[in-house]
Amino acid sequence: MDRLPTDRLSPLASRVDDVLALYGYEIRPAIDAIDDAVTGYGGLFGPTTTDAEIRTAVESVLAADPPRSGDDRGESADDIVLYVDGSSRGNPGPAGAGAVLLVGDDPLVRLGRPVGARAENNTAEYAALHLGLEALAARCDPAAVEVRIDSRTVIDDIWGSGDGIASAAPYRSAIRDRIAALPACEWTHLADSDPNPADARAAVGADIAALGP
Repeated sequence: MDRLPTDRLSPLASRVDDVLALYGYEIRPAIDAIDDAVTGYGGLFGPTTTDAEIRTAVESVLAADPPRSGDDRGESADDIVLYVDGSSRGNPGPAGAGAVLLVGDDPLVRLGRPVGARAENNTAEYAALHLGLEALAARCDPAAVEVRIDSRTVIDDIWGSGDGIASAAPYRSAIRDRIAALPACEWTHLADSDPNPADARAAVGADIAALGP
């Protein structure tokens, strides 16, 4: 996957996002690679890890041989479920996006990324849907997709007659193109109390968005 659009990020958070893009936004292996490159016993989110140590680790990961990518293209399950979620601390504040693709009950891929240092929650929700649909296009040929999402703003804009928000401009056109290319796509609105495996990935994305000054 190419690097996806973001709102404003610090230079440090932007470089971490470069690593995520290198790993196809699979957040766990990308963070593991950074953690392995941090000296001592720290890691990306270690309380004693300095910004300088993170920068050195990130540049080391980016300079190394690219990760081996599995050939997941051609996954042709009849039905795929896409969970998406966005998170903003402060609304606006550090924001992240998460997405999880399920084939049956089995996760195919778990994704996360920063959205912006001061982005609204609704912007992060659009970014999450965009992230999941890009991964779907790169990896799968499903007969049908069910998107599970808790944002009525995104639902009303993408599948209804809502006007959406101005900050969704970097994502809206690509989202609609990806959905139009699917054989079938429906949505399910999640209540706040419903489990959403994408939530944890969005939270980590917000942690990354908060890195740097």
